[in-house]
Amino acid sequence: MSGGVGPSADITLPKDQQEQEQGHKFVQDNKKTQLPPNSTAAPRNRASLLSFYQLNSLAAIIVLAASGLVGISDFAFVVFSLFYIFLLSRFPFPPLPQKDAMNLDTRSRTLRLYVFFGAVLGIFLPVAYICEGILEGDKDGIKAAAPHVFLLASQLFMEGVAFFDRFSLPVGIFVPVFYNSRRIFSLADWLRSELAKSEGVGGGGGGQGWSGARRLYFGRALAVANMAFWGFNLFGLLLPVAVPICLKKYYAASLRKVSKD
Repeated sequence: MSGGVGPSADITLPKDQQEQEQGHKFVQDNKKTQLPPNSTAAPRNRASLLSFYQLNSLAAIIVLAASGLVGISDFAFVVFSLFYIFLLSRFPFPPLPQKDAMNLDTRSRTLRLYVFFGAVLGIFLPVAYICEGILEGDKDGIKAAAPHVFLLASQLFMEGVAFFDRFSLPVGIFVPVFYNSRRIFSLADWLRSELAKSEGVGGGGGGQGWSGARRLYFGRALAVANMAFWGFNLFGLLLPVAVPICLKKYYAASLRKVSKD
């Protein structure tokens, strides 16, 4: 308070400094609140885990559909599942305004290995088995393995659809349970077809690539491995573990919504 221009000088300089400090603090706070690139706080990360597999699955669906190796019942099942998840999301399990989604830690090494192993065992190896069977003339092996590959590729693609934010968690977990249950029958037919082959018939007598016996044993081992893996996935993980957790989480969010209303 020195008079003249003194007060204005005494006030304006600290004010400018204060605005600069506040602006610097605002930038720093924004940097602190930004999510890291691999953060699991964004609900969309639930679908990003399967984006790579969705693209490969869509390619497998198109190829198998164009080849005529898939029956009409499998097509009907996929179309029915698409309509059914929308009915589930509309009536029994509508999406909640609260964050009722289970965030998947995409950085988990165990989860990545499990998904990768399932994709290799369930899609890539059977696709290689089908392609080699075309060269060897093993029509029975191709027809038996194709429905499983088609349904699993459809499952992976539908999982990416069902795990968007517009669907609730029970709808998202319904897709693997629904498709896994259906594929158990396809795997049983595939395994039954492989066991019914006699030695020397597995390769179709083509004389190229694997011998008939080697293809026969590989086909049986692949069918058994898929039956064991997906049977465990359904009866050991999805039904006893994942489904109860998802339903508990969903109904807890529903109760919180009702109490707030």
